[in-house]
Amino acid sequence: MSNAAPVPASRVTDRTFYVFTGIVSVAALTLLAWLLLIRRGGAVGVDLRFMPAVNASLNALAATLLLSGWVAIKRRAQRVHQYLMISAFGASALFLVGYLAYHFVHGDTKYAGDGLMRTVYLTVLASHVLLSVPVLPMALVAFYFSWKKDFRRHRKVTRWLAPIWLYVSVTGVLVYFLLRGSLPAMP
Repeated sequence: MSNAAPVPASRVTDRTFYVFTGIVSVAALTLLAWLLLIRRGGAVGVDLRFMPAVNASLNALAATLLLSGWVAIKRRAQRVHQYLMISAFGASALFLVGYLAYHFVHGDTKYAGDGLMRTVYLTVLASHVLLSVPVLPMALVAFYFSWKKDFRRHRKVTRWLAPIWLYVSVTGVLVYFLLRGSLPAMP
């Protein structure tokens, strides 16, 4: 007979979800690191040069949906809020797929400018990249708490997630325009 207290079923479920979230998050970060830091070059015969504009649009859409979702929940329109948050997650997920595809095919794009604008670009890019890391696991946890109808813990997560996710979405658009403005005009 064991003296250990039984683990509540909900905790086992939570633990399983946290392990799943950890695995998905580490896998996504590992793939990104491999694409951007280790793998050099691109795939031959595929042209995805249109993807940065699509990705910036998806980031802008995600930001718009996040702000709309915030307004909806403040107005106590819970169902509208749910649809908007799922849509924001979908837009961000499509962004991630497009981002991975573009960088798989074309590799990394270097900022061509210099001086103060280069410093601004690198600062915005660094904050964008660093803050993007917790968005996926935090969003998954927020969805999980909402699904379990544990709105107290959902609010605790989203209090941090919302401004971070919004910042990452907005700075994603800003990075696109800063990078695009540094490159020579294409014929």
